[in-house]
Amino acid sequence: MKPAKIKVQSGNLILSYADGTEKNITLQYLRDECPCAGCKGETILLRTFKPSGPRVITPDSYKIASITPVGEYAVQIAWKDGHNTGIYSWDYIQTLLEGQDEGKKQDYDKLI
Repeated sequence: MKPAKIKVQSGNLILSYADGTEKNITLQYLRDECPCAGCKGETILLRTFKPSGPRVITPDSYKIASITPVGEYAVQIAWKDGHNTGIYSWDYIQTLLEGQDEGKKQDYDKLI
């Protein structure tokens, strides 16, 4: 479900919906679960590519520089450390909201 409004406040992404509900997701969890190929890997023509290794964490890794709409289905988040290849669909954000409280890491192995 697409939110009516998005804002960043106190280390959280706050999603406000047309029905008046608000949901929060921490910026750290949002970044740690970045869905891009560089962070999670990808499969192309039956070949699987895994990320080369752990990324370097800086203070800017968990700060958002900008959020850009991608059609009606997603947003692209640019982080202040220069990382900007993650496209977060509304469905994926919903999955993150559900898994956040448990600290659940998203399982990409079944996809790649």
